[in-house]
Amino acid sequence: MIKLINIKNYILIDELTLEFDKGFNVFTGETGAGKSIIIGAIDAVLGAKVNKEVIKTGAERAYIEILIELDDNFDRSCFSQNDIDINGNELIISREITLSSARSRINGVPVTLDFIKEIREKLLDIHTQHQSYNYIQPKNHIILLDNFALKPHRDNIALYKEKYHKFLGLHKRLEELKDRLNASEQQKDFLKFQVQEIENASVENTDECEKLEKELEILSNIEKLKELSFSSYWALYGEDNNIISALGSVKSNLAKLSQLDESTSKLEEEFINTYETIKDLASQLRDYADSKENDNERMDFIQERLSLLDKLKRKYGPTLEDVLNTYEKLSSELNAIEVSGDEIIQTEKEIKELNNELAELSQTISSARKELAKVLSRAVTVEMEKLELPKSKFEITVENIPMCENGTDKVEFLISTNVSEPLKPLAKTASGGEISRIMLAIKTIFAKADSTNTVIFDEIDTGISGKASQAVADEIVNLSKSHQIILITHQPIIAAKADSHFYVKKQQGETTKVSVYNLKDENRIKAVALLAAGEINEESTSFAKNLLGVN
Repeated sequence: MIKLINIKNYILIDELTLEFDKGFNVFTGETGAGKSIIIGAIDAVLGAKVNKEVIKTGAERAYIEILIELDDNFDRSCFSQNDIDINGNELIISREITLSSARSRINGVPVTLDFIKEIREKLLDIHTQHQSYNYIQPKNHIILLDNFALKPHRDNIALYKEKYHKFLGLHKRLEELKDRLNASEQQKDFLKFQVQEIENASVENTDECEKLEKELEILSNIEKLKELSFSSYWALYGEDNNIISALGSVKSNLAKLSQLDESTSKLEEEFINTYETIKDLASQLRDYADSKENDNERMDFIQERLSLLDKLKRKYGPTLEDVLNTYEKLSSELNAIEVSGDEIIQTEKEIKELNNELAELSQTISSARKELAKVLSRAVTVEMEKLELPKSKFEITVENIPMCENGTDKVEFLISTNVSEPLKPLAKTASGGEISRIMLAIKTIFAKADSTNTVIFDEIDTGISGKASQAVADEIVNLSKSHQIILITHQPIIAAKADSHFYVKKQQGETTKVSVYNLKDENRIKAVALLAAGEINEESTSFAKNLLGVN
């Protein structure tokens, strides 16, 4: 519901703050006093089209802000999706209108006008002589009808929607499979060629290139390696005055030394270990030199292998790891094309089965809607008769359409306000003062199915008598038990029923301005008396007190 509105420099309003009751709020005042300006401000902050002409003369901008209290069950997901933080249940919506632009915000976060309009449909209905929202729009009629139904019907709808979304998903999957199956033979052949090209290379290790490059470097320097290793061996063991022979003399001397002095035996032991190690090293150098032979065939193989791997890396790389990853991807694509034929058959079977289930379920839902439409059509027609629309007829039509998210039905509210006129869509028929009373009749019946909790009526009493005024007043009071009502009226019977009474007054001085007063006690009695008789006297005051239940 709307808890508060703050208006600055809007049309004839300098600055105004109003707090609304959760029940029945009424605006009264002389014709032309500016009551509809308040409704217009609410409309504007919630996304209605505005231009710079609404800025009060002499000001540079107009500003409107409303404080909304959300129901506990209000779906808040749309706010988090737009990075809007909600503090408890309160929502602040503002709109600033300048000479060149208009900007909207929710809790300080800039939002688009489309998002504001999306939110407004969930928050309130506005019914004036010129426009009406949720109930007028045919897209909402099926929702209202379904929400009015009992739980089994709503459960069927929930089940239908679940199956329908699965049905859509299967259709999307089927199209994807068919696209794959219809891929050109050239594409299949190309995928096969790429997969085979990588497979034939038999890449097993991602570091194969590094290993082969090291081996190639050894093979390319084989003569140098043989020369270095053999010359080292020859110096150790091959020459007449080689190192091993010289070390043999040292070994012999140390043996004699240790016999003469046992304390040198450790030196002899350490030297012998070194001597044997050097001899072993000489043997290894000789074996290494003997093992190295030119292998041109191996060199050619490595060079060809490296060339092949470089080619793969250029096409599918840049690394061998990337080549193997690409192989997996291409293999999956090729496999998807090849197996899609079987999947298509299975998917088509699932679609057929689900289509049959949906057809059966939608028929059950449609039958329930048609029965409920008859009951509600009669109820709304009776309600309109109470509200001084005796020649009017209301009918909810349920027509068959191709399967969609809501089933196989198109639901629309039709009305005829004259005996000689046929039933026509509500949006194209209702006009003038009738629209608000028609909306009140519909609202009264659909109250429990309505997700919005604020309803605004402008000039609901146009062209009705005292008897009808009493009926309108009673219906509004009844509706205000479940909805917040904001209403403009000239009827004292209606005004007297309100929980909060606002009086709008236009003041003419050097400039024209609109002021609004929240009436209490004597001031309210005077306002109702003024509505009743056009003046305040003993008779009208007594009548007002009687309406207000004041002694």
